[in-house]
Amino acid sequence: MTVSWKSWANLLHICLLLCATGVVSEEVQLEPLNSTVLEGSDVRFNATVVGTWQIMTWTVQEFLVLTVDTTGDITPSSEQFSARFCSSDNSCVEFTIHNVTRSQSGSVTCTVQGSFRPTTAQLYVQESGAVSIVGGNMTVNQDQQVEFQCVTTAWFPAPAISWTRNGAAVNSSLYNTTSMTDGDSFNSTSILQFQAVSNTTVTCLATVPTLPNPQSSSVFLEVVPKPPDWTVLIAVVVSFGSAALLALLIIGIIFCYKRRKEQKPNYQDDMRRVRTQSQLSGVNAASRKRGQDNAAYVPEGQTNVAPSELTDGGFFQMPDVVNITHTGTGSSSTDNTGDESGFKKHRHVTIV
Repeated sequence: MTVSWKSWANLLHICLLLCATGVVSEEVQLEPLNSTVLEGSDVRFNATVVGTWQIMTWTVQEFLVLTVDTTGDITPSSEQFSARFCSSDNSCVEFTIHNVTRSQSGSVTCTVQGSFRPTTAQLYVQESGAVSIVGGNMTVNQDQQVEFQCVTTAWFPAPAISWTRNGAAVNSSLYNTTSMTDGDSFNSTSILQFQAVSNTTVTCLATVPTLPNPQSSSVFLEVVPKPPDWTVLIAVVVSFGSAALLALLIIGIIFCYKRRKEQKPNYQDDMRRVRTQSQLSGVNAASRKRGQDNAAYVPEGQTNVAPSELTDGGFFQMPDVVNITHTGTGSSSTDNTGDESGFKKHRHVTIV
């Protein structure tokens, strides 16, 4: 059996008409197929039906949450879910999840009764946690090395952490960040180190892709002038003091040595002093010897003798020659006694 070209042309025309009326192709177009939102925000999905439909259902993680009738009847399971028509012919339906939670992350499916295949999108919910700088404000000395620790808790996924100083971004080489899981969330720690130069506002920022503005924590760093370093001055003073003390000690030793050397007699001085003493001793001995030769000598015309010239209560020394004279009615006698020195003690006695 042969088919003319007119028959093929009629068949093609019929196919085009069927396609235009949607009899041949019925489908549901869902967008977006992947959506990432921040916990607590609203997320929306649009379903466009190609073909004639009557009832549409929406499920979140396989839980039926909303039903839509083409006549405009919308039945949600709770106030968290809503829907509306986004086209005049009711071929487009906008499905909204309000105040989305982390537990609702997963599949979102739109199903149209009839010969339509279900269409599924993926929902990702991120969570913004807390951020803080440990220790608060600080006061340090100038040029002191300082360290700041920023801690983030209950984030999903692990946040990206950065630092600023007086609003200017800090080079990533000055800090390091570590993260660890805590149940179904992440905790992170970032440590910043730098040398304090002047007063600075230090800020730690943490963010995830869905967060409009980073979460931040700021502290104030007060820098005071460092106290003077007395170490060098003390070392200089001690050095000069030690040198001065050593110099004084050396001068004192030299002075004492010279003084002692001047006071120490030399041989010539000793001999000169001995000769002088010997001469003085000879003169004194001669003087004493002359006085002992005739201690009772009385110059002519002198009739008495001074008491100082007498010895032993009226005795005085006389030479060895003794004269006894008797005159007139009286008599004079001289008693002589001798001593070991050759001199004799002589006493005059006058008898009347």
